[in-house]
Amino acid sequence: MTEKLYYDDMYMKEFQAEVVSVDSNGIVLDRTAFYPTGGGQPNDTGIIVNDDKTYRVVDVQKHGDDVVHILESVDGLKAGDRIYGKIDWERRYAHMRYHTAIHILDGIVSAKHNSEALLTGGQIYEDRSRIDMNIENFTKEFVDQIIQEANEFISEGHRVYAENISREEAMKRPNLARTEPGRKLIESLPVVRIIVIEGLDEQSDGGTHVANTREVGKIVLRKIENKGRKNKRIEFELSPA
Repeated sequence: MTEKLYYDDMYMKEFQAEVVSVDSNGIVLDRTAFYPTGGGQPNDTGIIVNDDKTYRVVDVQKHGDDVVHILESVDGLKAGDRIYGKIDWERRYAHMRYHTAIHILDGIVSAKHNSEALLTGGQIYEDRSRIDMNIENFTKEFVDQIIQEANEFISEGHRVYAENISREEAMKRPNLARTEPGRKLIESLPVVRIIVIEGLDEQSDGGTHVANTREVGKIVLRKIENKGRKNKRIEFELSPA
C-alpha cells in the first residue's frame, strides 16, 4: 500500500521514496506526494530522479491501495531504488485553488439557499473549473448572487483543513456527501476524510485544497449551460489570489 503523503501535507512539493515495483511504463512507490486522478481533480505531473537520471511523470493513477506513476520511460529503474520526487507545483496549486472554490460555491448554495441542492458533477482544470448542480429556480441572477456571496466569503480569510473521522461520526453529520454515490461510499469506509471550510462547509473529500480561502482569489463566471430541466452547469475561472 502506497503511503499518500498528499493527505497529510497538501503543500508538500518534494519527497524521497523507494520503488516497490516496476512494469512496462509505470512504477509504484512506498510513499508519494503525487496526487492521482480522482473526484474531478486531475493527476499531478512532475519528475522522479534516480541517481543522475531524471524521469518525467506524465500521469498518476490509483490502483486499489497503490498509486501508480506513469513515466515517459522506466529504463534503469528497479524495485528497491531510492528516488527523489518533485511535483509540478504550479499545476497542483491551481487544482487546489479550483477545488476549494468548488466547495465554497457548493457550501454557499447549501448553507444559504437550498440545502437539498445536489452537486451532480464537476471537473477541475488548471485555468478553469465547472460544477453541475441539480437545483430549481436556477437563473443568471441567482448565479451572480452566489458568486458574489462566495467572493465575499473568500476575501474574509477562512481556514480550510482536512479532518479524519470515524464512519459512525460521519453518519451522524448531515450533508457530508451531496450525492448518493458519496453517501454510499461513507457507509463503506471505516475512516472518512472530510474537508472543513470554517464558518461554511464540511464535505467528505479525498482531494487537495488550499489552507485559507484568500488563496482562492476571485471567482469569475465564464458561462452557464442548461444540462436538463433542473441540471445546470456553471463554468468559472479564478483571478490571481
